[in-house]
Amino acid sequence: MEDRDVVIVGAGFAGMYMLHKIQQMGMSVTVIERGDGVGGTWYWNRYPGARCDVESMSYSYSFSEDLQQEWVWPQRYAAQPEILRYANHVADRFDLRRDILFETTVTKAEYDEEAKRWTVQTETGRTFRTRYLIMATGCLSVPKVPELPGLDRFAGRVLHTAHWPHEGVDFSGVTVGIIGTGSSGVQSIPLIAKQARHLTVFQRTANFSIPAWNGPMRAEREAEMKRRYGALRQRARTSYAGDYTYADEDMVSILELSPEERELQFEKRWQEGGFHYQYAFGDLMVSEQANEIAAEFVRGKIRATVKNPKVAEILCPKDHPLGSKRLCVDSEYYETYNRDNVSLIDIKADPIVEITKSGLRTREADHRFDALVLATGFDAMTGALTKIDIRGRGGVSLKEQWQDGPRTYLGLAVAGFPNLFTINGPGSPSVFVNMILACEQHVEWISRLIGHAEASRCIEIEAGDEAQEAWTRELSESADKTLYVKANSWYLGANIPGKPRIFMPYVDGFHTYASICENMASKGYPGFQLSCLDRL
Repeated sequence: MEDRDVVIVGAGFAGMYMLHKIQQMGMSVTVIERGDGVGGTWYWNRYPGARCDVESMSYSYSFSEDLQQEWVWPQRYAAQPEILRYANHVADRFDLRRDILFETTVTKAEYDEEAKRWTVQTETGRTFRTRYLIMATGCLSVPKVPELPGLDRFAGRVLHTAHWPHEGVDFSGVTVGIIGTGSSGVQSIPLIAKQARHLTVFQRTANFSIPAWNGPMRAEREAEMKRRYGALRQRARTSYAGDYTYADEDMVSILELSPEERELQFEKRWQEGGFHYQYAFGDLMVSEQANEIAAEFVRGKIRATVKNPKVAEILCPKDHPLGSKRLCVDSEYYETYNRDNVSLIDIKADPIVEITKSGLRTREADHRFDALVLATGFDAMTGALTKIDIRGRGGVSLKEQWQDGPRTYLGLAVAGFPNLFTINGPGSPSVFVNMILACEQHVEWISRLIGHAEASRCIEIEAGDEAQEAWTRELSESADKTLYVKANSWYLGANIPGKPRIFMPYVDGFHTYASICENMASKGYPGFQLSCLDRL
């Protein structure tokens, strides 16, 4: 049994910054990471075309002025290899590896009510006893492998975008099938198509995608951004998306614009690329009429790009509002369907029956290929937390407590689980905002709370039941006012059979959430029960 003040699970961007803060506080700490390197999602997701959908100069740490001035991003949107190099640079620059235990998986964490400690067990046999347990396990870190009959008998190679071989995959001269057209599929399909002899895309749900218009980072733009970094980062912290890139948007109303003005605004945002299209309009996610107008503009772009009208219509999303599923940001995705070596199969109209030895069979046809790529997403937000056997007061497991859906206080803590913190857990803005800024905000807040507890000689910090229930109601009521709940998305857990349909992210914006957290800290952390030695 090894004693620590803090154990952190996960060495992605959240876990690395949390480690840095705890080191600065002078506390003993170990990070447990199942991979053999840092980077989290960017360590695992190495599929062709993997790229961040937040601009690189924004999707980066802001806690160190020297770091943000010295690092040079080569492109507007950073690709996976560059983000992983950045993560490794951070780990080396701040001497983080000395406190990271790699290639180790946590299997169980149990709270000892008498000792006021967590016992953390790993599959390698090493066991830690710790005062604080911090889960930095990520929102998208447990891949969903679809339950496809016959998958085990396919004679070719099966690949999942979230567990891509580190040595890469050469598809030259190979026929490939890919299932899934979410972000991973949208990013990987154009590159696989350029290499494979033939690519067959199996699409269940068409998703809205906006071009990134990615390109090299212009030196003058980089210099200007770095000159203004301080002000830009502060603007990001007071914006809806936690991203200064969109902080200047005036959130115009689609319904208040004339048809001519709408077209000009839509085209302007389309040419800007990425999430500019979603975050430019104040009524996009609350008015079905406004959303449909914006969605039809995107469908028009798809029809104008894809030469085959039948294929274009299959690619046009019609079963959910624009933005109610995670918006995709692409590079020549729709153009890929004009290639002679690419086929599109609508598996909603022609469902998959089974995987065969040589491919797969739909209701209407047999499809043969040499390799199968699963771009089928994740058990989002809760998957990594419930995969570990986490037991709080009375031996109650987190999975059992969340059997009807996750309940947290601010996405940071769970009633009945003292001294346990979740970075970007369900109930936080997380996946709706710039994730690195969201990580920084959570890490800094948790660090302050732990510092407050240490100074006050507190031995237990626990979310209150009433505060947790009130926050859960707030989440639900806020989401119900939007169009986000109109889609069967992973925001609701709808992609996982049997998972409770609970809307998990906080929708009212990073700025609102951060203000709530800051206000709470200034008032002595109401909603948390702090048990201190001088009060026992």
